[in-house]
Amino acid sequence: MSQEVFVLMHLCCPAVKDPMVVERSNLLSMMKLSIKVLIQSSLSLGRSLDSEYPPLQQFFVVLEHCIKHGLKVKKTFIGQNKSIWAPLELIEKLCPESADIATSVRDMPGIKTGLGRARAWLHLALMQKKIADYMKVLINRRDLLWEFYDPGALIMEEEGAVIVGMLVGLNVIDANLCVKGEDLDSQVGVIDFSMYLKDPQATENTQDDSKMTAILDQKHYIEELNRHLSCTVTDLQAKMDSLEKTNSKLIEEVTLQDSQAELETYRQTRQGLDEMYNVVWKQYKEEKRIRQELQKELELQIGLKQEMEVAMKLLEKDTREKQDSLVALRQQLDHVKNLNLQMFNKAQESGRVAQKKVEDMQELEEKMIQMEATMKELEQRAGLESALSTEKEQRQNLQRELQREQDNSTELRTQLQQLQGLQTELLDLRQEKKQLQQLCEEQEQALQEMGLHLSQSKLKMEDFKEVNKALKNHAWLKDDEATQCKQCQKEFSISRRKHHCRNCGDIYCNSCSSNELALPSFPRPVRVCDVCHSLLLQRSSIGS
Repeated sequence: MSQEVFVLMHLCCPAVKDPMVVERSNLLSMMKLSIKVLIQSSLSLGRSLDSEYPPLQQFFVVLEHCIKHGLKVKKTFIGQNKSIWAPLELIEKLCPESADIATSVRDMPGIKTGLGRARAWLHLALMQKKIADYMKVLINRRDLLWEFYDPGALIMEEEGAVIVGMLVGLNVIDANLCVKGEDLDSQVGVIDFSMYLKDPQATENTQDDSKMTAILDQKHYIEELNRHLSCTVTDLQAKMDSLEKTNSKLIEEVTLQDSQAELETYRQTRQGLDEMYNVVWKQYKEEKRIRQELQKELELQIGLKQEMEVAMKLLEKDTREKQDSLVALRQQLDHVKNLNLQMFNKAQESGRVAQKKVEDMQELEEKMIQMEATMKELEQRAGLESALSTEKEQRQNLQRELQREQDNSTELRTQLQQLQGLQTELLDLRQEKKQLQQLCEEQEQALQEMGLHLSQSKLKMEDFKEVNKALKNHAWLKDDEATQCKQCQKEFSISRRKHHCRNCGDIYCNSCSSNELALPSFPRPVRVCDVCHSLLLQRSSIGS
């Protein structure tokens, strides 16, 4: 505590022996005086106060001394530390509404000490007009304050509750404080008593003029205190209703043993809330009685009363507008959070679909590798040179088709990243799956035909010679040389596959080569084009 406070202590209460009682009394008097001067000067000024306003600076100095009174000293490596930031930081846990202030204070780069953070916190709480609410929450938990304060500290005694009641009157003040630009760490907290000393002659001359102003200030303070008490009563009733609803839900959901424990906790909470409600109700009645007495005295000042009511209405309107804007901002924040959650869920779902498609492509690649292994086994079993040449050409064709399928699979992988519509993409994959299954069935059928052909090749050498003579004028067209069907002239694609005619060797689509006939070089009917089908039918009819 500063030297001026000790001087004031000895001047005002020289007969009191207990120094803690004297200090509490002196600090309470200084707080009353500073709040009174601040409210009177702010009402006469009629505008928003800034950080350079002397009464406001002195108020913060006195409040800092009040909170620091009886604070325990913590020893560190550097020396002794006596900071009020530790008890003020406790308010963040007791009152979640103050979390924004505490976070803002910690994020300020220019503040390095605990005392500087505490001063910044007090500035922000005053601008929010909730400094009385936060301090009330702190003094109500004296069981937690024993860790920070010695017995007999101001905040642990009745003087602390009185100071919190006086802080309610500061809600009528509009403060616009710039916390970031000030050096709060190195400021010297010394009380300037010259501001509160008045000239006796000037006091006698202005006593009649200031009497009305004092009455108006008291009325304004009482109205603000009544409003605060009414809000407190409403909040307590709302908490009681919410606790009753929560209790009914817990009885239905949990077991009987847990319900009894919760009910016991609820009874204790309800009892504490009832006691708090009774205390607040008594204070409300007392303030209401004082208000009625003041209203009797203010009946002669109707004009000034109307002006004060207009000012109160404007203040309430401003408060409502700020609360509405705050609610709108919170709703927008909730909407943005919901959108982010939806986008995150969609991204996860897209990732799962893409992973499934990659797995499908890997399965197709494994099937292709198995087909290549089967082709190698068939090549080892073939013993005839003429048949091997034909089979090698067919194997090369199959390898080309496999390469094209691999290229198609690579294109599909690149297209998977570009597709946006998941439903359309799912349909395309199903169609591709059907086409690949059909291709696999056709390839398996071709392999079976090749196996039968190899087993019966020795018995049909003469048929091969006749077929070779007949096919000397026909060449087996390569897959790369054909881009469209020879008959219908339609372009080939993934859905429209290429098929060789086993008679002429040209490439057709499925619709133009859907006929099958028995040829001398094949043990059973194979695919032929529509033109060869008609020609072979005519030859067979003529030969018969």
